[in-house]
Amino acid sequence: MRGRYLEVTFRKGRPVAAYLYLPRRGAEHAARVSKASPGLLIDFNLDGKPIGIEITAPGRVSLPALNRVLTRLRQPRLRAEELAPLLAA
Repeated sequence: MRGRYLEVTFRKGRPVAAYLYLPRRGAEHAARVSKASPGLLIDFNLDGKPIGIEITAPGRVSLPALNRVLTRLRQPRLRAEELAPLLAA
């Protein structure tokens, strides 16, 4: 699969959720979910590898909070422009 990317879900023009896809093989699915912080859930595959981060409270997420989670997962930090679509909404 290609590199990570952000998908934002809107309802009535407002973001209601988002998902940061992390690099994964093929059609891997979440086998376990762990709460990272308020509004952030980490999906892990069967092998325990992080495959994505659910952003359940898009209005409360910040770049530093998301980068703390990514650092903990040994993933590259996000640049501001990668999160811009969510923050601008």
